[in-house]
Amino acid sequence: MRHLIDILDFTTDEIDALLDRADDIIANPEKYQEVCKHKKLATLFFEPSTRTRLSFESAMLSLGGSVLGFSEAKSSSASKGESVSDTIQVVSAYSDIIAMRHPKEGAPLVASFRSGVPIINAGDGGHFHPTQTLTDLLTIRREKGRLDNLTVGFCGDLKFGRTVHSLISALSRYTGIKIVLISPDELKLPTYMKTDVLDKNNMSYRETTDLVEAMKELDILYMTRVQQERFFNEADYIRLKDSYILTAKKMESAKEDMCILHPLPRVNEISVEIDDDPRACYFKQVACGKFVRMALIMKLLEVEA
Repeated sequence: MRHLIDILDFTTDEIDALLDRADDIIANPEKYQEVCKHKKLATLFFEPSTRTRLSFESAMLSLGGSVLGFSEAKSSSASKGESVSDTIQVVSAYSDIIAMRHPKEGAPLVASFRSGVPIINAGDGGHFHPTQTLTDLLTIRREKGRLDNLTVGFCGDLKFGRTVHSLISALSRYTGIKIVLISPDELKLPTYMKTDVLDKNNMSYRETTDLVEAMKELDILYMTRVQQERFFNEADYIRLKDSYILTAKKMESAKEDMCILHPLPRVNEISVEIDDDPRACYFKQVACGKFVRMALIMKLLEVEA
């Protein structure tokens, strides 16, 4: 029985095969309509989610399966003090596979030790978000035709952004990847990510606080929200927040085929004027999320079309 807790749980060959399956699902959806008939997905979301939860549910329904679960901790027995371990043992008796989001880092890993069915980490605190990473990789490959020899800029909250951490970890296994880290000093990529991932894998990277200066070299721009609640004082936030709002003006020096990604939700860090730019791929990214999760569910349930 396999789980997906960290994107590195899968080899690059396995990831490539998942992306190939997702591409085939996009091309031939009717082939996959009944492959999970009579299978049940439990979505255990201990913190709020729109895209990830609905994407998992849509994925399972599109495979012919069914869905049960909860969308917030207070609607479960966790509000009564039930442990994650006990919740998982109960729910795994009712389902064939579980997608779990939890505010505490490591909770899905703990769940995997006690579960009788495969566990998919749908986000744990500021730690990992492997299915968002699969979504990102599928989007990049469909837009750029490759996952190597790319310059990828990450902009915004790089300190707490679990989507950033997971994607950098995944890209570390592809050749010719250059990373540009664009953030205020207060939200720089954590030292452990630089040491354990970037340096360990001899990845080329640099840090800057200037989005416009970095723009011209990027093949991919991965935007995230600069979160006001992460700053120690409001003055620093006000000073920095507009520097990381993507506008048409800031796009003037970008490559014509640059790809703009965002894990969403967007607040104000990408101006709505960008939505009509052909380089804006964040809503395509949403659609890719459903298809790659369909491929993942099939892999972990060991079903074939």
